[in-house]
Amino acid sequence: MPRQARLDCPGTLHHVMVRGIERRRIVDDDEDRKNFVSRLGKLAQESRTAIYAWALLTNHAHMLLRSGPLGLSKFMRRFVTGYAVTYNLRHHRYGHLFQNRYKSIVCDADSYFTELVRYIHLNPLRVKLVGSLSELERYPYSGHGVIAGRIQYDWQDRDYVLGWFGKREKEAMGRYREFVKDGVALGRRPELVGGGLVRSLGEWSQVMSLRGRGNQERTDERILGSGEFVNQVLSEAEEKVQQQYSIRERKNLMEEIIAKECQKEQVSVVELRSGSRRGAVSEVRQRITLTLVKEHGMPMAEIARQVGVSTSAVSRIYSRRE
Repeated sequence: MPRQARLDCPGTLHHVMVRGIERRRIVDDDEDRKNFVSRLGKLAQESRTAIYAWALLTNHAHMLLRSGPLGLSKFMRRFVTGYAVTYNLRHHRYGHLFQNRYKSIVCDADSYFTELVRYIHLNPLRVKLVGSLSELERYPYSGHGVIAGRIQYDWQDRDYVLGWFGKREKEAMGRYREFVKDGVALGRRPELVGGGLVRSLGEWSQVMSLRGRGNQERTDERILGSGEFVNQVLSEAEEKVQQQYSIRERKNLMEEIIAKECQKEQVSVVELRSGSRRGAVSEVRQRITLTLVKEHGMPMAEIARQVGVSTSAVSRIYSRRE
């Protein structure tokens, strides 16, 4: 069955999950964790992506964010690619680090924003990376400590989150802490990450009630919200779909950028694709690689085929310039 397209309009609230391939680790030590957090913050600021909640665990991570002007896909591609390259170089490994498709759920902020902030921030406690709420406030690899005022990351939108709990900072922080504390007893909350009607309606009791009355509610596994919200999101997505790159458009864009850069330095496309290491050719290859990865989110394997080197060589170019 073909995979569904992403719902990726700029300014959309997403709950994003990235997992290690075959459930393997994505961080081995604190240096990896600091690299992950630093890259997340830097890219969020560069792309004007608002990060509200996040938690880095051992083999996966959660983020609640509102996508910037470039949308979610380009943000995530740059983030996971950049982190995976540096992780692989540091640990002398090859191949994929993350599952190919990160998971993203479009969320109805009015109904689910605070629930998702709490759910995401309780993850380190839930999987026993910390032993108490007090430890969680000082855990540097989650956004909870930022909201609680114990840790400072300027790139995290703390004020927006606190605004849901009160107008005055001290009052809002107190309400936020109580809200998170109340969530400990709620457990894993499958209705926030599950699928179908349970996700769209919030809990099984509402599903059974609707079924008993013979009512129908539109759902979509990519969306967390009511049937009305699902309809609204899908309608907006259909209006935007023509703006996304098709395979042909992506190929044409790559060829256009390659031709432009080659012409600028008087390097032939044939020589570029031959794998030549001549100084001018290497410089053009580097510029093309960085443009295609950072500005357009093109896959490294596809770039490698277009510029005449291996995927690992493209990865090294990106890593050095980053």
